[in-house]
Amino acid sequence: MKRFKVKNILIIPILTFSFLLAGYSTAGPKETRTERVKRVVIDAGHGGKDPGALGSSSKEKDIALTVALQVGKYVEELLPGVEVIYTRKTDTFLELKERANIANRNKADLFISIHCNAAGNRSAYGTETFVMGTKNFEANFDIVKRENAVILLEDNYEENYEGFDPNSPESYMMFNLTQKAYLSNSISLAAKVEDDFRTRVNRHSRGVKQAPLYVLWTTYMPSVLVELGFISNVNEERFLKSQQGQTYLASAIFRAIKAYKEELDEM
Repeated sequence: MKRFKVKNILIIPILTFSFLLAGYSTAGPKETRTERVKRVVIDAGHGGKDPGALGSSSKEKDIALTVALQVGKYVEELLPGVEVIYTRKTDTFLELKERANIANRNKADLFISIHCNAAGNRSAYGTETFVMGTKNFEANFDIVKRENAVILLEDNYEENYEGFDPNSPESYMMFNLTQKAYLSNSISLAAKVEDDFRTRVNRHSRGVKQAPLYVLWTTYMPSVLVELGFISNVNEERFLKSQQGQTYLASAIFRAIKAYKEELDEM
């Protein structure tokens, strides 16, 4: 994977909305084309009593929801024939297991979970997109613990998750690669998301990474978890909570979905 050298500064690209969605016609697909992406589940991370990561003046759950709804709106308006299902559309608490269950019950073709990152090091910045896997598990363990720890807020979590402890490295030994069949497609979508963040929205991309995230482990379709940026970084938080920043990020995720769909359609 290429590494890109980017200065640790906030870059606000001067783009118009027409540029963000340039080239995207609302015309439907040809009747002879075989559709492979007909249903997309968009998951806004956290919610309700679970605020997620906290910035100086914003909460992960709010940013994730706004961006998720905007991504879904673009798909509904610009990809005719693709159904969008949201795990939540309001500030409500949802069990981690239920997020994956929604995707599985609806036989989704894609699952996209949207989050914001945080770190004790306030200078950390950049986007990253995760797929299910255990490569470099130790290096990503802080993120893994944080995203899986929501189960501790659930009633009867010990029974529901069969003793799984998100803070124990030993618990992750149970994570066989259920997602292995979808890994290639998941990586393809994740790479498109990160490429668009970097090239079209001028964000610093930390790349595509693997991690044993429960919500990705239990979905039965190509799945990714997108970290929009570090809410713990003052500059990135300013971008993440701005209407402009949220529009740019949502547009990038939409373009990745569209490019992924078109790639499958051509196969």
